[in-house]
Amino acid sequence: WSFRREWFDVAKRLELLATPAAGRELLPETGPEGVKIHFGGFHGPIMAESVAAFALGWARGFFRPELRSSAWPRSELSEVVGELAGTRAVILGYGRVGRAIGDKLAALGVEVSGFTRHGLFAGGRRLPARRLTDFLANADWLVMALPSTTGTDNFLSAKLIAKLPRRAVVINVGRGNSVDERALAAALRSGRIAGAYLDVRKHEPTAAELESPGYMRELADAPNCFVMPHASAFSPRYLERCFRELKDEGLV
Repeated sequence: WSFRREWFDVAKRLELLATPAAGRELLPETGPEGVKIHFGGFHGPIMAESVAAFALGWARGFFRPELRSSAWPRSELSEVVGELAGTRAVILGYGRVGRAIGDKLAALGVEVSGFTRHGLFAGGRRLPARRLTDFLANADWLVMALPSTTGTDNFLSAKLIAKLPRRAVVINVGRGNSVDERALAAALRSGRIAGAYLDVRKHEPTAAELESPGYMRELADAPNCFVMPHASAFSPRYLERCFRELKDEGLV
């Protein structure tokens, strides 16, 4: 899961440095001449299921507070339950993981727009340059699959959140550094956006930290905020997929 650059000096016969992880912060991105560096790219289909599962559950009312506030909330839910098909998703970070998420959502009838540092992609093709804010205004889902190594700190700021409609839901399966957590908590408390699903946090706490009085609970206690413990790529086939990818790409 990690490799220090100075270890190259004592690994004279090294030909391949591979990690199952997708995060570029875990290994050097370049090495000595002749050493191939490989980061896992097999997570996309697994993470896409996590995103689609939450989006479907939210659209169909599985996570609605009305379920906890009424003994038989048929009338309350009838006002808020919708369909996933026909909604719009904006995906920030449209690499291998982002594209897999987009493909899964598109198969469920979601209109997908994906943004990278290099442009906008929609309907499977690259489009002329457009401003991200033009798309946020109509987004039902803002899906974040951003890495932590390209200047993405607090990319989701209060200013960007303000561009979203109130019905929008933020889904972060990238890296926790990309979200201004205090701004997101404030937006959830005020009803500025409808909800959030966070698979990652800016700092992933230990059990002791979770119980400590100083732990930043604003986001953990915010309404309609669902937090998972960095689990969107969990699968009993995780290592099988990892080694199959190495084989399919001719690395082993």
